[in-house]
Amino acid sequence: MTDSDKTLLQQIREKEQELAQRVDRARVESEEAVDAAKAEAEDLICTADKAGKVTAEQVYWKERGRTETEIEELKRTAELERETTSLQGERNVPAAVERIVRYVTRE
Repeated sequence: MTDSDKTLLQQIREKEQELAQRVDRARVESEEAVDAAKAEAEDLICTADKAGKVTAEQVYWKERGRTETEIEELKRTAELERETTSLQGERNVPAAVERIVRYVTRE
């Protein structure tokens, strides 16, 4: 039967079926595209999460090293100040002893 032999109703019915098949294919393709996009998004999130953890760890160790260096520098500075103060105190001992002796003996 050719198209001209079919009734108008049959032609409309065939066209509806053809369009329904196209819609079904488009729906399946859309669902597949959405699923692929979701999988890609999950992969990107995992990759970003791993990269973030690596970067955070690098920052942590860098800052920890810098902090330890600062602590060591503060300890060296404190030790130098202690030594300087101790030397100044030792130099002042004879004068302090003399003043104390004079005060006690009331000279």
